[in-house]
Amino acid sequence: MSRGLELFTLRVPETGMAEAMAERAEQGGWDGISLTDSQNLVGDPFIAMALGAKVTERLKFMTGVTNPATRHPAALATAIATVQEVSGGRAVLGIGRGDTALFHLGRPPMPIAEFFPRMEELHAYLQGETVDQLGHPSRLRWLDRAHQPAVPIDIASSGPKVIAFAARTAERVTFAVGADPDRMAWALDLARTAMAEAGRAPDEVSFGAYVSVGCHPDKAVAAELIRGAIAAFAHFSAMPGSTGAGLDAADREIVAEVGRRYDSNRHLSNAAEHTQVLDDAFVERFAVIGDAATCAARLHELADLGLDRFVITGPSIDADPVEARVANHLTRDELLPALR
Repeated sequence: MSRGLELFTLRVPETGMAEAMAERAEQGGWDGISLTDSQNLVGDPFIAMALGAKVTERLKFMTGVTNPATRHPAALATAIATVQEVSGGRAVLGIGRGDTALFHLGRPPMPIAEFFPRMEELHAYLQGETVDQLGHPSRLRWLDRAHQPAVPIDIASSGPKVIAFAARTAERVTFAVGADPDRMAWALDLARTAMAEAGRAPDEVSFGAYVSVGCHPDKAVAAELIRGAIAAFAHFSAMPGSTGAGLDAADREIVAEVGRRYDSNRHLSNAAEHTQVLDDAFVERFAVIGDAATCAARLHELADLGLDRFVITGPSIDADPVEARVANHLTRDELLPALR
């Protein structure tokens, strides 16, 4: 805990709200804001980040997450590098295999056999290096005129192959494995082993976690506020190619059933049919729910395993607005100060 926790809030880049959303996040005490990238559902996160950067001074901006399938690595690198210049060095490229962004194009998540080489191209572009594109030398020439350092890559990771790849290659790894300390310890152990095998020093990679947090004095209400987000993150552990690694047998079956039933047209919806798979015990293990003191204790327990940051998902899109305001106020006024 001596390094200090970095705390990001996860939001959707609704058009017309970028500046106000960024200002509220900075004033509310967040270190950063993470914006989803799903072109058929919400506005463009890179435009939202650039707009938000103009009205804030310290807030960091991260995609949560983009992918190298809907955007070519060169285009993706130039978009985030532009945000880096506009923000004075406050950009982070959060990236994964793609979920709803690809679903709404009739495509599955990116196979890791394609994801890994695309990520290597992306990293080379951001470092100002030359990439071979079908025999043509390709680089971002305009970066020669850039004033900010290279944008760090943050790979959202849930399965062992992606965790290991991220730990070997990226600057930041943010786990999407739920909030069970045993599974988080499993993920961290995998990452540290991969780092050591790649000859990387312990401080070369920053570790974080996506965590669904329902901060409310009524535990039952807290669970209902974030049920859609919990199902979404459970679904990420059941994507094509996933095995539910790191989960015990009972939780692996719950995650697999969520994956079988998951309706991406109702992504993050509390009322979606696939959320009914989640029993109370699973919710308590996979998410963080309860009053501010309880949530702070759970998050401190996870941080003490070796995490540098949390990307916190609060009430889902169709949560009860009155109870959601209670949760948001408690998070801002009690939970964030407790985590400091």
